[in-house]
Parts: sequence; C-alpha cells; structure tokens
Amino acid sequence: MAFLPSKKWQVFSVVAMGVFMSTLDSSMINIALPAIMKEFHSSLAVTQWVVQIYLLTITVSLLFWGHLGDRLGRNRIYPAGMLLFGVCSLVCSLATQIYWLIIWRFGQGLGAAMMMATGPALIKEIFPPGRLGRSLGLIGVAVSAGLMAGPSLGGFLVEYFSWRSLFFVTAPLGLLYAVLATLVLPKTPAASLRKFDLAGSSTWAVGIACVTLALSLRATGALLLLGLGLFSIILFLRHEARTAQPILPVALFRKRFFSTAVLSSMLSFAVLYAVIILIPFFLDRVQGLTATRIGMIMLAIPLAALMVGPPAGWLSDYIGARLLTTLGFLISTAGLLFLTGLTAETPPLSVALRLAFLGCGQAMFLSPNSASVLKRVGNHQAGISAGLLATARNLGMLLGVAQAGFVFAYFYARHTGGLDLKDFTPDHIQPFLTALRASFLSTAAIGLCGVFASWQRGPTRQDDNPDPES
Repeated sequence: MAFLPSKKWQVFSVVAMGVFMSTLDSSMINIALPAIMKEFHSSLAVTQWVVQIYLLTITVSLLFWGHLGDRLGRNRIYPAGMLLFGVCSLVCSLATQIYWLIIWRFGQGLGAAMMMATGPALIKEIFPPGRLGRSLGLIGVAVSAGLMAGPSLGGFLVEYFSWRSLFFVTAPLGLLYAVLATLVLPKTPAASLRKFDLAGSSTWAVGIACVTLALSLRATGALLLLGLGLFSIILFLRHEARTAQPILPVALFRKRFFSTAVLSSMLSFAVLYAVIILIPFFLDRVQGLTATRIGMIMLAIPLAALMVGPPAGWLSDYIGARLLTTLGFLISTAGLLFLTGLTAETPPLSVALRLAFLGCGQAMFLSPNSASVLKRVGNHQAGISAGLLATARNLGMLLGVAQAGFVFAYFYARHTGGLDLKDFTPDHIQPFLTALRASFLSTAAIGLCGVFASWQRGPTRQDDNPDPES
C-alpha cells in the first residue's frame, strides 16, 4: 500500500504520540514510588506492584493484541488502547488505597499493550525497509522524550503537588490522542483470520503471573507459586509446539536472527528496570534528595539515550545490528558495575554520569535490535513479530523489577533483623548499600548473558536481507 509523504508522517506522529505518552507515564511513576510508599505505608513488595502489575498486564496480553490487530485491523486496536489508557489514568488519581491504585494500573497496562502491539507494525506498513531503521530511530526519540520529560516533570509534581497529579497529565493526553488516532490512521486490511489460541494464552498468563508473584511474596507459599508458574510455562511450550494455530509462532523462534533478538531484548530491559526501580529509593532514603532533584538525576538515562539512539538506528541500516547491540550490552553492563560503588557521599553528578553510561548502552542496543527483526519478517508476520518484541521487552522489565526487588529485600532484611524498606532509618544506610550492591551485581550477570545472546544473532551482513521464509 502506497502512502503520500504527508500521510506517512501523520501516521508516524500518532504512533510517536502514543509511545511518548506511555513512556512518560512509566518514567514518572518510578519517581513517585517513594512518595506512594510513604502515603500508604506499604512494604517494598506491595509498592513495587504499582509498576509490576502494569508490566505484567502488558507482558501477558501483548501477543493477544498483536494477533487481534492483524485480524481486525491495527487502526481499530491502537486508538482503543489510547482511550483505555487515558480513562484508567484518570481513575488512578482517585485511588484511596494502594490496592485500588494497583487495580487501575492493570487497566492502564491493557491500554498500553494495545498500543505497543500495533504501533511498530503500523510504522512498518508505511516506511520501506531501507528507511525502517531511521524511522525506528526517530520513534526512539519519542521514547527518549517521554523518558526525559517524565523524571523532571514527575519529580516537580510529586514535590509541589502530589503523586496523584502525575495521572492528571497522562489522562487528557490519552483521550486527545485517541481522537487523533481515529482520524489519522488508515484502515489496515486483516492479515490473519485464524482462531485465537486461548489455551496457549491462558497457560502463558498463569505461568508468568505465578513466577512474578513468587518473587514478590518471599514466603513459604512462594515455592508453590513458583512451581505452578514453571509448570504452566512448560505446558505452554508443549502446547505451542503441537497446536496448529499457536499464539507463539514456533517457526519464527527457529530462526536465529529472531530468537536471539527476542532474548537479548528481554535481558536488556531487565537490566534497565532493575536500576530504574531502586535508584529513586537510594536517592530518597540514603541521600535525602527532594523529588525534583531525583527526577533531574534520573534524567541522565533518557538524555544519553536521546543522543545515541538516532545515530545507532541510522548506522544499523548500513552495518547491521550484531556489533551495535553487543557493544550496547557491554556498555550497559559496565554502567551497572559503576553503580555498585555508590555510597551515601557519592556526589549527585557522579550518580548521573553512571546512569548516563547505562543509557548510552541501552540506546545503542534498542533501535538496531528492533530494526534487525522487522526488516526480515514478512508483512503478514509484522504484527506478531512486533508483539513478540514488545512482550520480550516488558517481560524483561517485569523480571528486572522482580529480581532486583527480591535480591534487595533479601539482603536488606538479612542485615536489619528482618525489617522492610518502609521501616528505613538513618541507621540502615549501610544495610541499604549492601543490598543495593548485591542487586546490581546479580543484574550485571544478566547483562553478561545479554552480551553473549547479542553476539549469537549471526553475521552482520544478513541483517539487511529479508528472510526468504517470512
């Protein structure tokens, strides 16, 4: 389908708007977690579910929305996701208990999943393969803009108003963008009329939910949940290998370029979100900074990504993804190791520089990795491929938050006689730093796995060639 240049950029702008909105929300809410914990006097395990339920919902529903977008038309799913996101944002601002906040964050997650599963496929439909890397690099600018505005704006709103005011920003944006998307997005033909894999989707959702809950509970029942989750995931994989119409296209995962891209994407975001979830607590509890200053320091990650992302996307059109993604992972892992040396006396500028190092690595990885997949799959697989990449990213975020929170809580309790972070006092600074160091070291091990996975994607020259079987 041919599009006029003006139409291409209208569609691009709408997709970029949705990306900006969802990343703005995500980056603001992380800054607000210490304030939410204080208001509701909730434990770290409960408070982190404000983030985890959002990520979990996206992770377990992305494949569904990817299939539904291919079947019903992405021009229908994308605006509906924007509308749902905006409505749930408004209700989140009215939550009187943390559990109500978590419930409405679930609704936000559904809306975000609808946009994430269809947005990249819409971009693929309107841009030729030779310009796909550059267009995704520009989408990376929208990601960086949301991530840049989020910490500073979120910190200001939390300090001078309330964490509730964060949702007054995203609610009108969601409603406005839903109208614009309905007017601008072209009708997309149904590319798939096959039935939805309900059994596969259900076992996948149960498996991921149980594993996440197990890491959060840290109690006797956690082992039972972990076992149930792993059993469900095994059932899911067996079912997908045998069913005629799987939600998880096993044939795609037999292609090395695809399986390594999905795996490394998951590991990349596990690294990023392990840092994002814990650093605001370090800056708040240990260094005693205001929410505004915390937001400005966290701004280092997206600011660095903004400078590196577009050139990385452009360069991937010429040299492929293998070298760029591997180098990006090495830089991210080095950034994690730098963060293990944080102390109560570390200057804020030094913290920001370490975060910027991490942001450079993440940006060098993201655009080339996405482009390397979407260049090589056929249009009929664009929706499910984009959905799988987004699922991997959000699964990585989810596991990054869960494992970082689990390791931190374990070592913090071990060195404080069983206390939780909500009971923090100045006497607990050293236990906090010990727990933070342990969490970042465990995350660095994940980063090294990502380096290996990225290098295994295959010869660089193949990145620009469409896969003949896709």
